[in-house]
Amino acid sequence: MSEQSTNPAPTSRLDHYSIRTTRLAETVKFYTEIMNFEDGFRPAFNFPGSWLYSGGQAVVHLVGIDPNDPSGLIEYLGDKAMEDTNGTGTIDHVAFAATGLADMRRRLAATQIQFRERSVPTLSLHQVFFEDPNGVTIEMNYSGAEAG
Repeated sequence: MSEQSTNPAPTSRLDHYSIRTTRLAETVKFYTEIMNFEDGFRPAFNFPGSWLYSGGQAVVHLVGIDPNDPSGLIEYLGDKAMEDTNGTGTIDHVAFAATGLADMRRRLAATQIQFRERSVPTLSLHQVFFEDPNGVTIEMNYSGAEAG
């Protein structure tokens, strides 16, 4: 590691993550109904997709794959093998800080999405893990007080 710098870090926060998917409608439904994100403005790229917002910030970019014409996507983002469209690859999971644990449990149960819960007492943290329709693992972090 280098010496501590007095300059602010050039990288300040995670802006968004992108998911390439052949299940665009199903994935939009998941993120709007389970995660309570809003489907919002997205530039008119030459390939299908959706940008999903939380608190006015686009946090998930869905990149739709049109198997009949992937040329716009390939031109903009490059070519990737279809087997790369499942799971999180070398990234294990994506985590969000959240409130409303009981409501999240209800939404997951109502839609029959399997989830796992873990507590980290030393951090007063309660975690809920589940997968989106593409196999991307989501971690929701709640205050330990919400878990009771």
